[in-house]
Amino acid sequence: MSFSYTFSAVKGIQAGREYYIAMIPLRLLSKIFNSEDEYLLPEYRAQRKINEQRIPEIRDYILDNPDTYVFSALSASIDGQFSFESSTLDENVGLLHIDMNAVLIINDGQHRKASIEVAIKENPYLGDETISVVLFKDEGLKRSQQMFADLNKHAVKPSKSLSTLYDDRDSLSNAVKDVISCIPFLNKYVDKEHDSLGKFSSKLFTLSNFLRANQRIIRTEDISDADNIFLKNYWSLIFAYIAEWQLMDNKRISKCSFKEDYVLTLSVVINAFGRLGHSFYTEHHDLNILKKLNDIDWLRTNPEWAGRIFNEKGKITGKDDSIIKICNLLKIKLGIELAKDEQVKENEIR
Repeated sequence: MSFSYTFSAVKGIQAGREYYIAMIPLRLLSKIFNSEDEYLLPEYRAQRKINEQRIPEIRDYILDNPDTYVFSALSASIDGQFSFESSTLDENVGLLHIDMNAVLIINDGQHRKASIEVAIKENPYLGDETISVVLFKDEGLKRSQQMFADLNKHAVKPSKSLSTLYDDRDSLSNAVKDVISCIPFLNKYVDKEHDSLGKFSSKLFTLSNFLRANQRIIRTEDISDADNIFLKNYWSLIFAYIAEWQLMDNKRISKCSFKEDYVLTLSVVINAFGRLGHSFYTEHHDLNILKKLNDIDWLRTNPEWAGRIFNEKGKITGKDDSIIKICNLLKIKLGIELAKDEQVKENEIR
């Protein structure tokens, strides 16, 4: 073997085949991996095409979090000569030597690799850091294509609720979690893991939907301390001034009846509360007028929900148009003047 790259590595076996996990400096990714097959027809390459729009987001993630970023391993195949030199202490730990003339083809992780290359141009100090790469012996195009299919077939993105729960970098996510933790009713009835509720779920809302409602209130990524306080005050009153919440919580209304007979748990209604909150947030209405929410008939049989929540067939529409029209009714009940575009929507109902 001629000149070679040498990496610390661990040897393992999967499906009777040897593979290696190597620690590769980030600065070498652009040198050792082949990108030429990206321009071939899909049947002649082992990867999807790079989506250029994904690169800036991943690049910024690295550059914005140089002390805390984390990446899972890349997967690749070695087409060429290589050898593994075991250490004297453990035959499965040692050095992996890869001929410089060998071609390394990424089977999974090309967007991470491309984003890392761009990030290093802006922050060269990243080049000495490493990423783990799972390396297999190349067994031809068909095998590489099958590896790509197998690696992606069972990949499942986490729910938006769980991602929000675990994400401490996003200020709005943190503000929403603070709101939930300080309002006992929300903390009790928000599902923090799933994006949809099963028929027999003990929860009333999902964290992802509650996040969307708060995005309608504060339409910016940067949340100030004052914003955080406003969100806590606003939602505290929403759940304090509507008696049905307490009646259900105190078992005066069964949870099953509450879900089936009232509109208060519908995602469009929660988002309408979010839209209403934006009006309070920007126009500084007195939050105490939210007391009038208790005068609203929240039963699904209330004819006022027709054309707002329910269409002519009685089905829930669940669109932005519905959220505006529900919020319109809330504003009217609270004595808040409608904006011109809201009045147009109101005229549609009338």
